[in-house]
Amino acid sequence: MNIELRFVHEDVDRHGNVRIYFRRRGFGKVRMREAFGSAEFVEHYERLKAQSEAGKAITGASRHNGRTKPGTWRDYCIKYFAASEFKRLQPDTQRVRRRILEATFLEPISPGSEHLFGDMPIEHFGAKAVKVLRDRKAATPEAANSRIKSISRVFAWAIEDEQPRVRHNPTREVARLKNGSTGWHTWSEAEVAQFEATHPVGSRERLALALLLLTGVRRSDVVRLGSPHLRGGRLVFTAWKNRNSKPVHMDIPVLPELQVVLDASQLGAATFLVSGHGRPFSSAGFGNWFRERCNEAGLSHCAAHGLRKAGSTRAAENGATAHQLMAMFGWSTLKQAEIYTKAAQRRQLAGDGMPLIVGRATRNGGAHSPGNL
Repeated sequence: MNIELRFVHEDVDRHGNVRIYFRRRGFGKVRMREAFGSAEFVEHYERLKAQSEAGKAITGASRHNGRTKPGTWRDYCIKYFAASEFKRLQPDTQRVRRRILEATFLEPISPGSEHLFGDMPIEHFGAKAVKVLRDRKAATPEAANSRIKSISRVFAWAIEDEQPRVRHNPTREVARLKNGSTGWHTWSEAEVAQFEATHPVGSRERLALALLLLTGVRRSDVVRLGSPHLRGGRLVFTAWKNRNSKPVHMDIPVLPELQVVLDASQLGAATFLVSGHGRPFSSAGFGNWFRERCNEAGLSHCAAHGLRKAGSTRAAENGATAHQLMAMFGWSTLKQAEIYTKAAQRRQLAGDGMPLIVGRATRNGGAHSPGNL
């Protein structure tokens, strides 16, 4: 990577991972975890540069001679990072949550203020502070709501752990922003057929589609499924998501349609799916690879997760109950399952009810029959 921004430096850790820092003499060093060159990276860089040029310490640590001031928002977050509750989270979840919370440390309490949220005493960090931090991400509601969720987890931990000065969770007084997005695009039956026409049975692409659609697993699971999980015509495994905190043990049949594709495909030794180098995919690597295969089929708006939604929709429209969907897709509450069952019911009710607009009298030649309009 070629870093040419002023005050931005990189190094490589013992695992070969590139780390990027903003470092300016007299103002400490800040890890920049955003993707280099992304809008988030540029925003973070400009904020740090402006703060350092204004003579502000970049971090609470540098302001206090390497020590975080006790009792501040930053202090409580650091304690939370060291708590068992945080350490039980999946590594990806830890990384994202830490990045979200650390970004709040550097936010000025008000535009142009020399005081940062990271230095705010925890007893002053109330609903007003949460609203300010939420609204600064209002252009991206999902990011704003992620801020609220992350802040909420710190306060929930502090209350349960009986940390001093924390008596209530201020996020309960702050509403989430409405997001008009329905999430990942749900594949239609026509789109599934279009992909299948491009990638025939026997190809890795068709194997990936069949595994995603006919098992309903997430991307993080499809890259790990393999022959070791087969038990008498069933797939038995623990879902990767929340495996350390709320493990979900799956036991689902291998459908005949999936078995046909498995029998016709070249499978890996440990996992059904392998990369072009013969090794198991990483979750992110598979997502990128599958997106390219969708592009080849003229489905640039489709992605792997949309097939899980397509399977849920299929099952609901074919009469699956909410509890059946929970067992099939590993959901722990009815809320997610009912999204699909209620949509299927609406479609069925609409189909049954639409003829009533015409009505028996109209069909028999009444005043509003087509011939009289």
